[in-house]
Amino acid sequence: MTNTHIAGGDALVEIRGYPLAMDRMYDPETHVWAKPTAPGQLRLGLDPLGVETSGTLAQLSFAEPGERLVRGKAFGQLEAAKFVGPLVSPLSGTTLAVNEAVLADPGLVESDPFAAGWLLELAHDEAAEFSALLSQPEEIKDWFARKVDDYRLRGVIAE
Repeated sequence: MTNTHIAGGDALVEIRGYPLAMDRMYDPETHVWAKPTAPGQLRLGLDPLGVETSGTLAQLSFAEPGERLVRGKAFGQLEAAKFVGPLVSPLSGTTLAVNEAVLADPGLVESDPFAAGWLLELAHDEAAEFSALLSQPEEIKDWFARKVDDYRLRGVIAE
Protein backbone atom coordinates (compact mmCIF):
# COMPACT_ATOMS: atom_id res chain seq x y z
CA MET A 1 0.00 0.00 0.00
CA THR A 2 1.24 3.44 -0.94
CA ASN A 3 0.01 6.77 0.37
CA THR A 4 -0.62 9.49 -2.19
CA HIS A 5 -2.47 12.80 -2.08
CA ILE A 6 -5.11 14.53 -4.14
CA ALA A 7 -6.20 18.13 -4.46
CA GLY A 8 -7.46 19.55 -1.21
CA GLY A 9 -5.02 17.49 0.85
CA ASP A 10 -7.19 14.37 1.09
CA ALA A 11 -5.01 11.33 1.72
CA LEU A 12 -5.39 8.41 -0.64
CA VAL A 13 -4.15 4.90 0.01
CA GLU A 14 -3.52 2.51 -2.84
CA ILE A 15 -5.15 -0.87 -2.31
CA ARG A 16 -4.66 -3.62 -4.89
CA GLY A 17 -3.97 -0.98 -7.55
CA TYR A 18 -6.92 1.30 -6.71
CA PRO A 19 -6.81 4.64 -4.87
CA LEU A 20 -9.05 4.86 -1.84
CA ALA A 21 -9.74 7.97 0.26
CA MET A 22 -9.56 7.27 3.98
CA ASP A 23 -11.33 10.45 5.14
CA ARG A 24 -14.85 9.16 4.50
CA MET A 25 -17.27 6.31 5.22
CA TYR A 26 -18.15 3.53 2.78
CA ASP A 27 -21.28 1.50 2.22
CA PRO A 28 -19.87 -2.02 1.68
CA GLU A 29 -22.92 -3.08 -0.33
CA THR A 30 -22.91 -0.31 -2.93
CA HIS A 31 -19.40 1.23 -3.21
CA VAL A 32 -20.96 4.61 -2.40
CA TRP A 33 -18.91 6.79 -0.07
CA ALA A 34 -20.12 9.51 2.29
CA LYS A 35 -17.99 12.40 3.51
CA PRO A 36 -19.12 14.96 6.09
CA THR A 37 -18.92 18.50 4.67
CA ALA A 38 -20.63 20.43 7.50
CA PRO A 39 -22.54 19.47 10.66
CA GLY A 40 -25.44 17.29 9.53
CA GLN A 41 -24.36 17.36 5.87
CA LEU A 42 -22.64 14.77 3.70
CA ARG A 43 -21.35 14.51 0.17
CA LEU A 44 -21.87 11.18 -1.64
CA GLY A 45 -19.75 9.65 -4.37
CA LEU A 46 -18.79 6.36 -5.97
CA ASP A 47 -15.47 4.63 -5.24
CA PRO A 48 -13.13 3.60 -8.11
CA LEU A 49 -14.08 -0.08 -7.84
CA GLY A 50 -17.76 0.77 -8.16
CA VAL A 51 -16.93 2.87 -11.20
CA GLU A 52 -14.79 0.16 -12.85
CA THR A 53 -17.34 -2.59 -12.34
CA SER A 54 -19.94 -0.37 -14.04
CA GLY A 55 -17.80 0.40 -17.09
CA THR A 56 -17.51 3.69 -18.92
CA LEU A 57 -20.19 6.03 -17.60
CA ALA A 58 -22.59 7.36 -20.20
CA GLN A 59 -25.26 9.12 -18.15
CA LEU A 60 -26.20 9.90 -14.56
CA SER A 61 -29.39 11.19 -12.99
CA PHE A 62 -30.06 12.10 -9.35
CA ALA A 63 -32.85 12.99 -6.96
CA GLU A 64 -33.70 16.69 -7.09
CA PRO A 65 -32.78 19.05 -4.25
CA GLY A 66 -35.44 18.82 -1.55
CA GLU A 67 -36.25 15.16 -2.27
CA ARG A 68 -36.16 12.70 0.62
CA LEU A 69 -33.61 9.86 0.39
CA VAL A 70 -33.99 6.59 2.26
CA ARG A 71 -31.10 4.29 3.10
CA GLY A 72 -31.12 1.30 0.74
CA LYS A 73 -33.34 3.03 -1.85
CA ALA A 74 -32.33 4.64 -5.14
CA PHE A 75 -31.16 8.26 -5.17
CA GLY A 76 -30.36 8.18 -8.86
CA GLN A 77 -29.66 6.17 -11.97
CA LEU A 78 -26.38 5.17 -13.60
CA GLU A 79 -26.05 4.19 -17.25
CA ALA A 80 -22.71 2.69 -18.22
CA ALA A 81 -21.09 0.18 -20.56
CA LYS A 82 -21.49 -2.80 -18.19
CA PHE A 83 -24.35 -1.70 -15.95
CA VAL A 84 -27.59 0.22 -16.03
CA GLY A 85 -29.33 0.58 -12.71
CA PRO A 86 -29.97 2.47 -9.52
CA LEU A 87 -27.50 4.33 -7.36
CA VAL A 88 -28.45 3.31 -3.82
CA SER A 89 -28.30 5.73 -0.90
CA PRO A 90 -26.12 4.73 2.06
CA LEU A 91 -28.05 7.07 4.39
CA SER A 92 -31.44 8.70 4.81
CA GLY A 93 -31.88 12.43 4.49
CA THR A 94 -32.83 15.27 2.18
CA THR A 95 -31.03 16.10 -1.05
CA LEU A 96 -29.36 19.51 -0.76
CA ALA A 97 -27.49 19.72 -4.07
CA VAL A 98 -26.46 17.65 -7.06
CA ASN A 99 -23.14 17.90 -8.87
CA GLU A 100 -24.16 19.50 -12.16
CA ALA A 101 -20.62 18.99 -13.48
CA VAL A 102 -20.94 15.17 -13.40
CA LEU A 103 -24.38 15.33 -14.97
CA ALA A 104 -22.79 17.21 -17.89
CA ASP A 105 -19.63 15.04 -17.90
CA PRO A 106 -20.03 11.63 -16.18
CA GLY A 107 -16.36 10.94 -16.92
CA LEU A 108 -15.48 13.13 -13.91
CA VAL A 109 -16.68 10.30 -11.67
CA GLU A 110 -14.09 8.03 -13.30
CA SER A 111 -11.22 10.53 -13.47
CA ASP A 112 -11.67 12.17 -10.05
CA PRO A 113 -14.05 10.07 -7.91
CA PHE A 114 -13.05 11.62 -4.56
CA ALA A 115 -13.07 15.31 -5.49
CA ALA A 116 -14.66 16.80 -8.65
CA GLY A 117 -16.58 13.54 -9.33
CA TRP A 118 -18.85 13.65 -6.26
CA LEU A 119 -22.53 12.91 -6.92
CA LEU A 120 -24.80 14.74 -4.49
CA GLU A 121 -25.02 16.35 -1.07
CA LEU A 122 -27.58 15.54 1.57
CA ALA A 123 -28.69 16.61 5.01
CA HIS A 124 -28.78 13.38 7.00
CA ASP A 125 -31.24 12.80 9.79
CA GLU A 126 -30.68 9.22 10.94
CA ALA A 127 -27.42 9.12 12.91
CA ALA A 128 -28.04 5.47 13.85
CA GLU A 129 -27.54 4.53 10.18
CA PHE A 130 -23.84 5.39 10.40
CA SER A 131 -23.26 2.04 12.11
CA ALA A 132 -23.92 0.28 8.76
CA LEU A 133 -21.06 2.18 7.10
CA LEU A 134 -17.37 1.37 7.30
CA SER A 135 -15.47 4.25 8.88
CA GLN A 136 -12.31 2.84 10.45
CA PRO A 137 -9.26 2.83 8.15
CA GLU A 138 -8.36 -0.80 8.80
CA GLU A 139 -11.89 -2.11 8.21
CA ILE A 140 -12.13 0.00 5.03
CA LYS A 141 -8.81 -1.33 3.72
CA ASP A 142 -9.69 -4.95 4.56
CA TRP A 143 -13.15 -4.71 2.96
CA PHE A 144 -11.84 -3.06 -0.20
CA ALA A 145 -8.97 -5.56 -0.63
CA ARG A 146 -11.41 -8.47 -0.23
CA LYS A 147 -13.76 -6.94 -2.82
CA VAL A 148 -10.96 -6.44 -5.36
CA ASP A 149 -9.76 -10.03 -4.84
CA ASP A 150 -13.30 -11.38 -5.15
CA TYR A 151 -14.07 -9.36 -8.30
CA ARG A 152 -10.81 -10.49 -9.91
CA LEU A 153 -11.47 -14.12 -9.02
CA ARG A 154 -14.95 -13.91 -10.55
CA GLY A 155 -13.67 -12.10 -13.65
CA VAL A 156 -15.63 -8.93 -12.91
CA ILE A 157 -12.43 -6.89 -13.23
CA ALA A 158 -9.14 -7.67 -14.96
CA GLU A 159 -5.87 -8.42 -13.20
